[in-house]
Amino acid sequence: MRKGDITEKISNTLYIPIAVIAAILIVIPVYILFITSIAVPSDILKPHPDFFITRFTLEHWRDVFASGNIWPPFQKSFVVATMTTIIAILIAAPAAYVIARLPSKVKYTVVLSLFFTRMFPDVGIALPIAVEFIKLNLMDTYTGLVMAHLIVNLPFAAWILVGTFETIPKDLEEAALVDGTSKLTALMRIIMPIALPGIAVTAIFVWLNSWNEFTYALYLSISQRTLPLQTYYYVQRGGIFDSATYAAVLTIPVMLVTFFLQKYMRSGYLAGAVKG
Repeated sequence: MRKGDITEKISNTLYIPIAVIAAILIVIPVYILFITSIAVPSDILKPHPDFFITRFTLEHWRDVFASGNIWPPFQKSFVVATMTTIIAILIAAPAAYVIARLPSKVKYTVVLSLFFTRMFPDVGIALPIAVEFIKLNLMDTYTGLVMAHLIVNLPFAAWILVGTFETIPKDLEEAALVDGTSKLTALMRIIMPIALPGIAVTAIFVWLNSWNEFTYALYLSISQRTLPLQTYYYVQRGGIFDSATYAAVLTIPVMLVTFFLQKYMRSGYLAGAVKG
């Protein structure tokens, strides 16, 4: 047996247990979170709570939703995350395409410059933004928070999409131009559909970053809190079960968005396009 075959066999043997351990480490905190939100308080508050509970209640969920305090933060977080994602993709996709077609030395310089704002902590950027937003009457508004989230997510989105467009052969575009297609038409009808998996992945990350963002919401939201900020305030109040319910509600859209867009995360798009 060749050395390469032995190495591959060992890798395949180790892959499954490592993947199982990683999955368990990821699932256990989520399981505890949801169980806490539907557990009978006495089963959780005892000195040694059982990992698997047998009694369930929706009282915590009913209390949280009946209070009405969750809906305004949920709406604000959802609208801000969705608007941030749409605007970020509309700006980052064409920008990333242009960057990907630049000469190598220029391209890498531009890509590195995209992360200039990420060299500073979020607090160091959020504070001066808050000062300027007060002057512009953008404090505690959807528009102001979307603009702040774009500062964080645009460089990240462009960076991912540059890599996506680099994997698309230039031959496809050149063949379309030879056939008389304009560059804009080739971009919209050929390049962008092929880049759809990368765009979907970027959209997921941008949406999740905006949905879970805390620092800018803390500085820019006074009366209209986002859901992460509202969850933080409930944790500070010490309500274990209400906090778990808020955190569970915060987690559910993340799962739904990832599940809905995961069908686009396939390399087959590119392979099919090259073959065609």
